[in-house]
Order: sequence, then C-alpha cells, then structure tokens
Amino acid sequence: EAQLVESGGDLVQPGGSLRLSCAASGFTFSAYAMTWVRQAPGKGLEWVSGINNGGSSTTYADSVKGRFTISRDNTINTLYLQMNSLKLEDMAVYYCKRGAVWGQGTQVTVSS
Repeated sequence: EAQLVESGGDLVQPGGSLRLSCAASGFTFSAYAMTWVRQAPGKGLEWVSGINNGGSSTTYADSVKGRFTISRDNTINTLYLQMNSLKLEDMAVYYCKRGAVWGQGTQVTVSS
C-alpha cells in the first residue's frame, strides 16, 4: 500500500526557513512525479510545487517562486520542500501527494 508521511512542520518567525520532508513507501518512488500542496486556515487547497520522477524538472506556484525549492532523493524515497523567507501567508498544512495518494500533512505556523 502506498504511503506518504510528512514531517518538518514547525512554528517559525516571518523571514525564517523550514525544510519539509515526505517519506514514501509501498511504491516505486522513483517512477512517479510528486507534488506539494497546502491548505491555509479557512481556505481551499493550493498547489505549491511539483517535481518529475527524476528530479530534473520542477515547477512552482507564483506565490512561492524564488523562495521555495522542491527536491527529492530517490535513493531514500524522500521528497523535500525547502522554504525560505517565510511569510505569514505561508502558514498552512502542507501535504505531499502522488496522484490520489496523500500524506497526513504537516503544520507550518508563521508567527512573530
């Protein structure tokens, strides 16, 4: 059974950085593109970033472009999201997903 487990969420001040991780199991991780999405309090889901199966191609929402970096390590079946220069509006639950398979999410709180 495919499973995704996010970690790394925390409380951080505006301007700070966090790195989220997503550990994948139960499927051939290196064969699939992966995505990060987020949901801010009281708002709908927002696509954040995507990466192809090999890691050579990445895409970003305009709201995070230049501040966030998606990457993956196929040797340890892990997806990452490096988040720099965090803003109040980045506060959300962040999910990694592979198609219809979602993780449980990790909370990122941005507050001074």
